[in-house]
Amino acid sequence: SDLLSRQMFFSFSVTLSNPVEKVAYLVIFHILFVLFAWTYWKSIFTLPVQPGKKYHISYADQERYENEERPEVQRQILAEIARKLPVYTRTGSGGIRFCDRCQLIKPDRCHHCSVCAICVLKMDHHCPWVNNCIGFSNYKFFLLFLAYSLLYCLYIAATVFKYFIKYWTGELTNGRSKFHVLFLLFVAVMFFVSLMFLFGYHCWLVSRNRSTLEAFSAPVFQNGPDKNGFNLGFVKNLQQVFGEEKKLWLLPIASSQGDGHFFPMRALCEAQNPLLANEEHWEDDGIDEEPHDSGEASSLAIEKET
Repeated sequence: SDLLSRQMFFSFSVTLSNPVEKVAYLVIFHILFVLFAWTYWKSIFTLPVQPGKKYHISYADQERYENEERPEVQRQILAEIARKLPVYTRTGSGGIRFCDRCQLIKPDRCHHCSVCAICVLKMDHHCPWVNNCIGFSNYKFFLLFLAYSLLYCLYIAATVFKYFIKYWTGELTNGRSKFHVLFLLFVAVMFFVSLMFLFGYHCWLVSRNRSTLEAFSAPVFQNGPDKNGFNLGFVKNLQQVFGEEKKLWLLPIASSQGDGHFFPMRALCEAQNPLLANEEHWEDDGIDEEPHDSGEASSLAIEKET
């Protein structure tokens, strides 16, 4: 990005003859560059949020769980621990989502990252480009980073294109400027195309209130898998990520709703207050439920993610 900035500045200073036009181009360019750098910085240095202490099982419960060899009893132990927690998603077999590495009950939409070796709230994916986990704490920053990167590349390509035409027709005689024009246009277009698909995909995810992991594997609720379980409608889905203050939507300032431990669900919103955990619901639906085949290890309804 620094190389692009210097070459873009040199290209403008060489090719633009109108001072007003030059100032306007540079002002817009540097505004986009500051926003691009700011969102990139926030995506990198905003650490992923881990589940709170109440989701970690106590030493006594951990010892009781590990010393128990019967899968059905282990299942009941986890159900008892999770009874007072606002946890509604289950494993594929209908049990409590438990991380054996972090020794905690996983909140809804929480997953274990094998790269960071921690459980991340509302984990979307681990991004190698920012060397960080993208989750509840920095998903908004990541989206803005993609958006401003896209605008940054589009602006460079649009402003350099007319000079590429001059180079093609032989009107541009400066040899050094020719190199800058070709390099800038090629790099800007290449990144613009790749970012356009990536940003478009994440826009689709936000509109459906899904993470990348949930797009590949639908979250499982007490009534079974439901890919639209967190879908509250387009506007509310946007507010989940960007907040209700629209003036903060385009700035890399934390404004996402909630604390990342619980997310409103379509089914719960129709029947009850989603911020309250229903203990009777757990007793009726989870604790007394017996597995179909308790003799096999597959009957243990525990999710162990990597």
